[in-house]
Parts: sequence; structure tokens; C-alpha cells
Amino acid sequence: MYTTRIFSGVKPTGHLTLGNYLGAIRRWVDVDQHRSDALFCVVDLHALTVDHDPGRVRRLSRQAATLLLAAGLEPELCTLFVQSHVDEHARLSYLLECVATDGEMRRMIQYREKAGRERERGGGVRLSLLTYPALMAADILAYRADEVPVGEDQRQHVELSRDLAVRFNQRYGQTFTVPRATQPTVAARVMDLQDPKSKMGKSHDSGSGIVYLLDEPEVIEKKFLRGVTDSGFDVSYDQEARPGVSNLLEILASCEGTTPQELSGEFSSYAALKRRTADAVVQLLKPVQERHRELAADPGHVDAVLRKGAERARERAKPTVDAAYRAIGLLPPM
Repeated sequence: MYTTRIFSGVKPTGHLTLGNYLGAIRRWVDVDQHRSDALFCVVDLHALTVDHDPGRVRRLSRQAATLLLAAGLEPELCTLFVQSHVDEHARLSYLLECVATDGEMRRMIQYREKAGRERERGGGVRLSLLTYPALMAADILAYRADEVPVGEDQRQHVELSRDLAVRFNQRYGQTFTVPRATQPTVAARVMDLQDPKSKMGKSHDSGSGIVYLLDEPEVIEKKFLRGVTDSGFDVSYDQEARPGVSNLLEILASCEGTTPQELSGEFSSYAALKRRTADAVVQLLKPVQERHRELAADPGHVDAVLRKGAERARERAKPTVDAAYRAIGLLPPM
């Protein structure tokens, strides 16, 4: 019986990337599912906060779940499910909106960035874009998660979850576990190959600097060889002065199980670094892509995994959410 519970998820707003894999998924597979009661979720409700194509959200949700299995998540070891299949997420989200403040929502960095982009495109900003951090907190708190593995850009959301858990417990009685964020030490934040000061995000408009998990080997190689480096010729690890080279060294170090500092002295040219990094990524992703092809040919198996995962997730979440409903003052169902 595990004493630690972990929750984390991926949002189906784009194809999963090398950044998702090195920054999160590989740790889920290699470490988290073996040492804890681990729940991994395709958080499809979060994909509805901006303009979207319903069919694409469904396709990307299935693809994400299939890739997580292909990467090595084992249904016997962890719980893999889709967020919208478990009603407790939405049930708890509203209660947490009643605990959160308007100011907390508007201070969220991702809200300001995404709302700005929506306004630039001439569209309206959906209310759900403002309130979705409460849903993210519900994702975590419904399961009494102890740890939430996240990248640096998501730590603010975990901090909000902590604040809401503490506030709810103080006002209405001990109900939620207060979670903590955890982060891998190397390649936690893989950067765009064309813009090494920006995160390799799966929903960017241009994919020229983004390596997707299902990219063909020749496409991966081309993206790395065309990647932006830095002025000068010295291959050294310095995130501030040499962000392009440092990004490549971090990716290569994560693939080879070493450190960027150890690798930096092995290369006499940027070209050599790019080629070796491309080769390492191709070899890293090869078994994932092969297993994905097998699983994609058997959608019934993936459906069965997600159905069983949702049942297990519901069993874990419902007692906590029911307790929250009672604690906040709602009558139990008759």
C-alpha cells in the first residue's frame, strides 16, 4: 500500500511534444507509477477555455491517452483516465470557485497571457479561461493528492491549489490534503528550437521549433539541424548567455542520462551537437512511436483502459467531494 498519492495531467490542446515527454511523462513512467498511488489524467475540460474544434479535441484526447500508454504507463500500476469521464472534477470546481477570489484568478500568469492572445485575435475571452484554475485545483484536491509533478510554468497553479485547500479546511473543517509541487532536475522546461527563450508548447501556431512525439525521424533531424543556436562558436552551458546551445545540451543530457555541464566540453561545433541531439531524440522516441502504432490499431483496448481508469478515479474522488459538499453547508441528496 502506497503512502503517497500523485496527480498530474496533460491538456489535449495540441500534439504531445518532446517537452511533455522529457519534462513530465518519462518521470511518470520511470518513477512515479512505481512509488505511489499515481493518477494521470487527460484534462479535456481545460481544452474548452478557448475557441476549439470539438472533433479535434476528441482526437487529441484519444491520441494523448494512447501516447501515455505507449510511453509506458501501466494500467496495473497507475490510474489513467479522462477528466470529463469523472463528474467529481466539475462538482468540486464550483465549490472552489466559491472559496477563491476574483483577484486570485486575475493574477494567474497564464490567464493574462492567454487572454491577451485572445484579445489580439479579436475574439472574446471566455469566462472559463478566468476560472479554470479552480478546476485545476479541483483536479488535484478531489484525490487528496500529496504531490503534483509539474513544470515551472505550472507551479503557480499548484500554489493556488494549496491556498484553496488551506482556506477551505480553516473555514469548513479538515477536508483536503494540501499538495506540493515536484519537478525533475534536468530538462524540466524544454525550449522551442526556433525560439530558445520560449517553452516548447504543443499549442503554438508554428511547429518548426517543436518536436512532436509522433514526428518522423527525418522530420526530427531537420528540426534540430535548423534549430537556432547562439553567436560565437563555443559549446558551453549558460542558460542566460547561450540559451540555444543550453537547450540542446539539456535535451541531450536528459536523453543520455548525464548533465549539460558534462556534455558541454565534448563538442567542437554547433553542428556536431545538433546531429548528436537529433540522433538521441530519434532513438529515445522510436519505441514510443512503435508502441503507439500498435495501440492505435486496437482502440477497443485503449477504451477499456480509460473506462476502468475512470471507475477507479471516481471511487477515489467521490468520498472527498461528497465530504466537501457536506462541509460547505449543502444538504445531502435525498
